[in-house]
Amino acid sequence: MLDQIQLADGTSRVEIAEHTGLTPQTVSGIVRRLIDEGIVREDGARSSSGGKPRTVLRINADAGRAVGLHFDLVELACVVVDLLGRPLVTARRPTPAGMDPVEVTAAMTGLVGEVLARAGVQRERVLGLGLASPGPIDQARGEVISPPQLSHWTRVPLKQMVADATNLPVTLDNDATAAAIGERWAGAGRGVANFAYFFLGTGVGGGLVLGHQVHRGGSMNAAEFGHTSITDSGPECYCGNRGCLESLINPAALVADAHRRLASGGESALSGAFRRAPSTVDHAALCRAAAAGDDLAGAVIGEAAERLAAVAVNVVNIVDVELIILGGHGIRHVEAQFRQAVLRALGERAMARRIRQVDVALSPLGDDAAVIGGAALVLHATYSPQVSALLAG
Repeated sequence: MLDQIQLADGTSRVEIAEHTGLTPQTVSGIVRRLIDEGIVREDGARSSSGGKPRTVLRINADAGRAVGLHFDLVELACVVVDLLGRPLVTARRPTPAGMDPVEVTAAMTGLVGEVLARAGVQRERVLGLGLASPGPIDQARGEVISPPQLSHWTRVPLKQMVADATNLPVTLDNDATAAAIGERWAGAGRGVANFAYFFLGTGVGGGLVLGHQVHRGGSMNAAEFGHTSITDSGPECYCGNRGCLESLINPAALVADAHRRLASGGESALSGAFRRAPSTVDHAALCRAAAAGDDLAGAVIGEAAERLAAVAVNVVNIVDVELIILGGHGIRHVEAQFRQAVLRALGERAMARRIRQVDVALSPLGDDAAVIGGAALVLHATYSPQVSALLAG
């Protein structure tokens, strides 16, 4: 019901009953309780054909606030959103270089205080804090367990550490899953029953929404699309597999590929910079050159996009989603190239392509997908179970 009200941006009890299949009496009872709790508001009336005017229902965006926090190896990001998932204030700061859990927690705490102060939000109005972190994550214990490049984080109780430091209830999840929830709440996945989200950042993560529900799997770490092996001759991945998508198309791998081509005499607009100072030909420079039409950079990005497309086809063939969403800072400047490669592959190789064409969307949340997803974790955890409780009551 909340989905229906949010997506319609103004709907009636009768329309909700028609779309959900619930009886008018059930809808009226749930709406009454949602209004009493301040989540939904009545917003005037509109005429209907052949009947009395219908009262318009809308989400009360000011009913609460949520904080999202994204822990990335390079940068911490924090946001305050309203009940519709709309960002009010966003702030970023570098992640402490030493990656000590205590120092990272302190930096997170400072960032949370900064965004709340800038947004003028009192802590008692905050529903909770959603923390999007690299995985794997032990959900039962709230622990981050040896993420990539953080092998010394053997079992870090990050959820409790942040909760104690900020004095806020914390919801912890994998950053890619959080981003997928953000897409469902406020992005390209709004109203879509089945979609797969590819998060391209330092690595390649994923999220799955099936039947309008986030699919987490038995250990709560589902949709690790980046650890799909696509070649047995590829490099060994830290996960134990060989030729994983992530190990082949992460920013460091793409830069290394570009450097190899440049060192071999490949002609490119990047050649001069590479001869003067190879370190200046970084991932951002590579993507900008590809977007500008440079052949060498375009070949590197094109090969990466085709590899991603191969995994996207596998995902579609296995779980039969209707939408693929691509997001994350790893495809900044080259979003269109990645989207076209995935669209083309799905049009040519998806098993059900003659029944339905799977669409490919670029995340409207952009680089903020994971941090807004963190805030959406709070909204999802707060209100999705509440709807079940209302139905049970």
